[in-house]
Amino acid sequence: MGSAGTVAELVQRQWGDHRPGLRHEDLVLTQHQVASGAAARAALLADLLPPGGEPHLGVLLDNTPEFPLWLSAAALAGAAVAGINPTRRGAELARDITHTDCRVLITERAHLPLFDGLPLPGVRVLVTDTDAYADLLAPYAGAHPGDTVLRTPAPDTRMLLYFTSGSTGAPKAALCTQGRLAAAGRSLVDHFGVRREDVHYLCMPMFHGNAVIADWAPALTAGAAVALRRRFSASGFLPDVRAYGATYFTYVGRAVQYLLATPERPDDRDHTLRLGFGTEAGAVDAARFRERFGVRLVEGYGSSEGGAAIQRTPDTPPGAIGRAADRDDLAVVDPETGRERVAAVLDADGRLLNGEAAIGELVNRGRTPFEGYWRNPEADAARVRGGWYWTGDLFFRDADGFLYFAGRTEDRLRVDSENLAAAMIENILARWADAAAVAVYAVPDPVAGDQVMAALALREGAEFDPGAFAAFLRAQPDLGTKMAPRFVRVVDAMPVTATNKVHRVGLRREGFWSGGRLWWNGDGPYRPFGEEDLAGLVRAYEEHGRHRLLASHGGGL
Repeated sequence: MGSAGTVAELVQRQWGDHRPGLRHEDLVLTQHQVASGAAARAALLADLLPPGGEPHLGVLLDNTPEFPLWLSAAALAGAAVAGINPTRRGAELARDITHTDCRVLITERAHLPLFDGLPLPGVRVLVTDTDAYADLLAPYAGAHPGDTVLRTPAPDTRMLLYFTSGSTGAPKAALCTQGRLAAAGRSLVDHFGVRREDVHYLCMPMFHGNAVIADWAPALTAGAAVALRRRFSASGFLPDVRAYGATYFTYVGRAVQYLLATPERPDDRDHTLRLGFGTEAGAVDAARFRERFGVRLVEGYGSSEGGAAIQRTPDTPPGAIGRAADRDDLAVVDPETGRERVAAVLDADGRLLNGEAAIGELVNRGRTPFEGYWRNPEADAARVRGGWYWTGDLFFRDADGFLYFAGRTEDRLRVDSENLAAAMIENILARWADAAAVAVYAVPDPVAGDQVMAALALREGAEFDPGAFAAFLRAQPDLGTKMAPRFVRVVDAMPVTATNKVHRVGLRREGFWSGGRLWWNGDGPYRPFGEEDLAGLVRAYEEHGRHRLLASHGGGL
């Protein structure tokens, strides 16, 4: 069987294959039934979308069978899916849907309250777990793959619009074509030896690129089955793996740490799982995971944009992500001058000794598969400058060429695997009546990703009231579930640059605490951050092998 150039071809190959293709709770669909269901939805979509518009649909679902069925349907129809994030709220959620020109929105009853009062003109909402939806779909049950197309699927046909955040403004919808998604699936099949007999466990949310690009696509490419978990559950992980016979899963951020936090059992190695692929687990926890569960974790680096990739090799040292993929010419450069940073100097314990000289932004100076953002030429121009793809991520490179992640550029945060823009949070916090100035920036989480730090300069005569501040946060309808500050630092005056911009670099260099007034909600309401809290935080960094990140944040701890 030759390589497929489109996702549509991969879906068509499922037709007539009566092996298991999709499992969810007690439901089992064959590969053929998946293709049949996708064909029916493609035909329905063609009748629902108004003529002349963009063939885009939004999907706001948990990981239920409807999500991969609509992905497959979009591929067959030559349409594109915008993954809508259910942690978004209010006007920001409405903007995500309307910005991507979605005329059909697929959701479920549990998420309907999110849309109360939202202006969504011209958007047809389908609620999958209703009789009305079943009745609407029933007349299309006899459709075959390829019967109905809005645009003839080709490698350059738009397939995904996945939201990602940068340093300023609203989230951007990164584009992914059928050809790039099919190529990504093929690459992972080759790299990991995915077989038809494998079962890919999808427990990460499918509105993110991780689950679709790194889990669903290689399964579809290899003809392997997928098993869905509505939402990630640490306690349900091993029971699911055993029930489904899962062999492969993907993860981001804290998922590995949550699994390690479950009580140890003598049968922890009694399962079929052989591999996990993801980001931000860290070398220490990856080693713990393998020791406890007998499963190898492979750390990677990539994004929905696809602009740069790092591949792990067997000789990758602890703490490193790997080396540049063959197609890429990756460099760590000064983001202001573009000059390449010097090689990192590490001590015997892997601590970075020359962070100020070695840490820079990762760029791809070679050909990049980055396909742009939806209707955002300013963001395209910011991402590709001087012929280089700028990742917006901080790295350092050792003398042997191995790359180490060192955080996000100053205005970008990644909290529990969600990319957030500092400016969006600042705009919300600025509504607080006692705030004269606000700066939001990332501080590294001891386990994975970032935490939100807010620096506040108060209006004259005001005193910081942690209870009132928390009540204000709860009252903001557009404050996403990951946006609330973990740390709140009260400053006498906001530091600014010569051009009167907030000097976030200076704030970050001072770290979490350099004396003064700092509050945090480490285990409940906001309370003063003290010496004992500081010592506990340092221990957490060391325990999870992330002490080297302190160098990129000025050693303020």
